[in-house]
Amino acid sequence: MKKSLLALAVLGAFAGAAQAQSSVTIYGIVDTGITYTSKAQTPAGGTNTGSKFAVNSGVIQGSRIGFKGVEDLGGGLNAVFQLETGFNNDNGALNGQDSTTSNNLFRRKSVVGLAGGFGSVLLGRQTDFADTISAYTAVNDFGGVTSNSGSSLNRLQGTRTNNSISYTTNSLGGFTGNVMYGFGETAGKTSAGQSFGLGAKYDNGPLGLGANYYQSKQGATPSDTSLISTATTLGAANVGNTAAKVFNLVASYQFGPARVYGNWSRVKQDLNTATNLAGLTPAVALTPANRTTTATLGLSRKADMFELGTAYSLTPSLKLLAAVEYTTATFDGLNGKGKLTQYNIGTDYWLSKRTDLYAFVSNLRAKDMKNPGVVADTTGNDASQTAVTVGIRHKF
Repeated sequence: MKKSLLALAVLGAFAGAAQAQSSVTIYGIVDTGITYTSKAQTPAGGTNTGSKFAVNSGVIQGSRIGFKGVEDLGGGLNAVFQLETGFNNDNGALNGQDSTTSNNLFRRKSVVGLAGGFGSVLLGRQTDFADTISAYTAVNDFGGVTSNSGSSLNRLQGTRTNNSISYTTNSLGGFTGNVMYGFGETAGKTSAGQSFGLGAKYDNGPLGLGANYYQSKQGATPSDTSLISTATTLGAANVGNTAAKVFNLVASYQFGPARVYGNWSRVKQDLNTATNLAGLTPAVALTPANRTTTATLGLSRKADMFELGTAYSLTPSLKLLAAVEYTTATFDGLNGKGKLTQYNIGTDYWLSKRTDLYAFVSNLRAKDMKNPGVVADTTGNDASQTAVTVGIRHKF
């Protein structure tokens, strides 16, 4: 009897050790808000105009559910994985980042790799380092509310790269570095659809600094999910040509209860020529006559985004938020520059460590280009549009 009890105790100890060496975590975010939008146009380019009320999912952070795990392989080496899918909790549908991934199960992230004292190596579908350094920007506080004024184009909102491999160092005296490569997977032409990124950040007490560069090339199935997926749309001659160059420089500093931040990004899209855009289906004709109805930020040849903001903690639970985004866009075939200016104020109150209530007011103004609208699914039918959102976010 004693031997049996001893054997059971030994087996239990081994089982406990094995369980401690491997773990899987289920996590998620459910974020939903009610938004009032003035001077709206739905659908985009449609005839329904006026004020609009809507329930929107993922106002600050995209609603999601994910699984991440780690297995201790010994010697300080771990096997790691992360699978994350997005959903719209206002209607229960899968949430797609782009037209080619709207039905993908783990469209937000799907990676597996190794981690240890050297850092981490991950393979799969993942964001580049711009997503990491966005913690120093208004994306951290206002989330998707600031996307249309520029942070979706400059990748700070977290654009994915398919078929990619990345290496991230551990923190070395506050410095963290990252390199990424996306495979275009085109036989006979390595450059078609490929992408690469190089980023770094520095954390030292109240100071945070970050920089990232990302470049992608056109292909039939580009690794950069923000690019047009069918090469023939822009002409076969463009396969392998550089389509996007994005550079981000961000800074943040904590002055007592106030965090102050600023950043600048430049985006160059060399394939957005008047000839290429006219060849799209439907064709896009950027002329002075229709500039305010067709010249969207995504069609620009070059764009510069500037941002200043602050988050002031009145109490440990209550923050006051403010940010200004200013974007200039240059379009091929048009003289002068289009401009977008967005003003945001808001408050964020944490009921607990996992649940918060928020309220935002944003005004987006366009000059010499189309107003994309504050909310992603509601374009503006006027040079100025205002949106008011109140919502709740829960993390688990």
